Amino acid sequence: MDFTFTEEQQAVVEAAEAIFADVAPDGVPSPALTPGAVAEDFDRALWSKLADADLLGLLIGSEHGGVGLDAIALCLVLRESAKVLARLPLLESSAAAAAIQTHGGAELRQRTLPRAARGETVLTVAANGRTGHDPAELAVTAQRDGDDWILDGVQTGVPWAHNADLVLVPAHTPDGRTVIAVAPRGTEGLTLGEQISTSGERLAELRLEAVRLTPDDVIEAQGAWDRLRDLLATGTCALALGLGEGVLGMTSAYTSKREQFGHPIATFQAVAVQTADRYIDLRAMEATLWQAAWRISTAADSALPTAGDVAVAKIWASEGVRRVVQTAQHLHGGFGADTDYPLHRYHAWAKQLELSLGPAAAHEEALGDLLAAHALS
Repeated sequence: MDFTFTEEQQAVVEAAEAIFADVAPDGVPSPALTPGAVAEDFDRALWSKLADADLLGLLIGSEHGGVGLDAIALCLVLRESAKVLARLPLLESSAAAAAIQTHGGAELRQRTLPRAARGETVLTVAANGRTGHDPAELAVTAQRDGDDWILDGVQTGVPWAHNADLVLVPAHTPDGRTVIAVAPRGTEGLTLGEQISTSGERLAELRLEAVRLTPDDVIEAQGAWDRLRDLLATGTCALALGLGEGVLGMTSAYTSKREQFGHPIATFQAVAVQTADRYIDLRAMEATLWQAAWRISTAADSALPTAGDVAVAKIWASEGVRRVVQTAQHLHGGFGADTDYPLHRYHAWAKQLELSLGPAAAHEEALGDLLAAHALS
């Protein structure tokens, strides 16, 4: 197993670093702390820069105008974006495009992927269950009506739904299968309610009432939803890692300058031990992230399952990012609670990432189920 990044992956990191270098974390709105200051849209200017650098088509094949790389490359860019709290649907749009690329029909691929690679079509995913078997992900039903599909149900906490052009929705069929519906935002019978996330960003309650879709807009491939959800969870781990690294960097800079008793507090043993523990957390988050991303990237050529590695990565990401921001808040003291300083925004985003697609406890339970099933097999 070799985790050395390829030349293409390293080039992707360099491009991402150049783009995100100009993004100031303290410029990210905090609607949760500023009544009425809800951000109506994501950072479209930054989105255009990513499109110009070919970073929106990382998982899209070259035949559709993409780059044709893998989950590792996407996670490298997500890691950089989270260091500055970039407000972008990069994970959701890229993961949705990957699902369409792998499992969608020819007409759906041709209609969607070239525009997604250019940043002209934005996609998101209605995934809000704690784990892949959470009843929340069976909240939408899909039934045949002739050749068409009829969808009914509700999904809550859908990110970027108010701004995306297409929403991918998991739907449960009467025969126990899970299909993925690709629904345009303006589809008749599809409505969006207002919700606000832990990070203060705008979410949506997605309601579907007799929404009719053609067979071209429904992905029926077995396991497609599980693979999409694994990619979303792994991308969330990459965001948590980047955020944690950004926070630890802020903490290191602050404790090196803040003096007590004539010495920087970074030289105090209690401070050094706490930051060292958080560094270990980040390295564990990194190792488990790349393990999961590698599993996903090689899944087509391997019989090895991905679910266990994704669960381990999400456990470390959820627990690790929480400990990192809590330690940072503690070491910054009252200064860290000042809303003019960006640390509080990192803390809110960290809590959102900790809970997104399941907290650590949910994935520990899922991992236990996997181990029990393996022991019985």
